[in-house]
This record gives sequence, structure tokens and C-alpha cells, in this order.
Amino acid sequence: MKKHILTALAAAALLSAASVAMAQNIAIVNGKAVPKSRVDALAEQVKRSGRPVTPEMQGQLKEEIIAREIFVQEAQARGLDATEDYKNQLELTRQSILIRELFADFQKKNPVTDEEIKAEYDKFAATNAGKEYRARHILVEKEDQAKAIIAKLKKGGKFEDIAKKESKDPGSGANGGDLDWANPSNYVKEFSDALVALAKGKTTETPVKTQFGYHIIRLEDIRDPQLPKLEDVKPQIAQQLTQQKMGKFQEDLRAKAKVE
Repeated sequence: MKKHILTALAAAALLSAASVAMAQNIAIVNGKAVPKSRVDALAEQVKRSGRPVTPEMQGQLKEEIIAREIFVQEAQARGLDATEDYKNQLELTRQSILIRELFADFQKKNPVTDEEIKAEYDKFAATNAGKEYRARHILVEKEDQAKAIIAKLKKGGKFEDIAKKESKDPGSGANGGDLDWANPSNYVKEFSDALVALAKGKTTETPVKTQFGYHIIRLEDIRDPQLPKLEDVKPQIAQQLTQQKMGKFQEDLRAKAKVE
């Protein structure tokens, strides 16, 4: 009787151990255990890409991991894991993963703060303080061309039509020379000085020379600056500062490294 009890206990222990093993593995492929941790790792990759992992997807991930194990075993059986190309690709992949983890660790330990975002916004607001000007311009290569255009305008030529036809600025030319609203500081000094000297609705009497060529400028309107609210641009500022921090981190590592 005692022997039967011990046998039953041993069988129960074996069943318990098997249950634990199966809980840790999703399958046994050709005698090799496939751990559940691989499914968890693949699910984490899916989450990082921005996609939710649904219960239906869990089954798909499991099948994907099993398929990978089958294919890997076949590749190993053919000796493909011993080729130089495989080893080089494996090393590059290993480096990519480590670098990604390094950058993720840096961002986690050096997050952009609300104070930094506010400071960057204040800097932007200060740079864009003052009036905003809406102007049109026509850009040509030679001074004689610019003078001829000014003569046409004085005779009643339409600024927008001439800009579309003759301006060599592809961005504004197609829109009749429209430069939209901007702070004068956004332009080169010669252009900015000529712009702020104009009265609303007036056009420059002489060509304005800059590094880009000769401009004929017309001032359409002036207004107080229309700055976006901090909350509206906070995500963009945070992303910009994150990139700046990451860039400096990388530069510092390069500077400290001894490369021979």
C-alpha cells in the first residue's frame, strides 16, 4: 500500500513538472522546446510599432514563433548558420539592438521637462516678437529685368500675373509671388530693410539686390504676431528637444571615443 502511494506521488510530481514546463513553453518542435518568452518579445515589438496586441493576435504570434523555429532548425540543418554572411548579418543585428536599447535607456533617464519646453517656447516667442508682414515679391536674375518689371507695374501690369510668368522663385512664383505672413527677421537683411520701409499696398520703386538676385517687393498687409499657444505646439517642441538631446549624446560619445 505504501509503495502505491509513493508511485502516485511521483506520478503527480511528474505531471506537475510537465505542466510547469508547458506553461513556460508554447510548443516542442522536433524535440526542442520553444519558450513563451519569444512570443512575449515579439508582442513587445508589435506594441513598440504602435499596434495593439489583441487576443486574436496572440494566436497569430504563437504560430509565427513556431514557424520561425521550424525554419531555423532547417537552416541550421543545412549549415547556413556557419556561413560568413550569416555571422556578419548576425553581428550587425546584434549591434542594432544594443544601440536601440542604449538610446531608449538614455531617453528614459533624460526626459524633456515641462520647464525645458516652456523655455524653448519663450525663446521662439521672443524671436518672433514684433509685427508680421504679408508680402509678395518677384525675383529675377538681372537688374534690367527688374527695372522693366517695375515699369510694367507702373503702367498697370498685375503683380500676381507677372510673378507667375517671370519670377524665378518657384515657391512663391506659382502663387503670384505670395510669401504669406512672416516676421521680417526671417528674410535676408536687404530684403527685410526694404520690406519694413514700405507703406501698406506699396511696391518698391527700385530693384532690391540680395544674394538671390533682384527683387520687386509689394507689401500687402501688417498685423500683430499670431503665435500658436504653448499647448498646441508642446508635442512638436518636446520632439525637437528630444532629438537635440539625442544628437548631443551621440556627439559626446564620438568625441570621447579613441578611434585610431
